[in-house]
Amino acid sequence: MNFLNLPLVSWINGTIMIGVFVLVVIGLVAAVFFLMKTDTKKKE
Repeated sequence: MNFLNLPLVSWINGTIMIGVFVLVVIGLVAAVFFLMKTDTKKKE
C-alpha cells in the first residue's frame, strides 16, 4: 500500500486559495466604497 502515500489535504493549496479569495473580497469592497464616494449628486 505504498500508493496511498499522497496527502488527502494540501494545506499549501488551501492557504493560497484563501489568500486569493481574501484579495478578491478586499478589492470588491474597495470598489464599492470608491463608487459610493464618487456618486455625488450634481447641484443645479
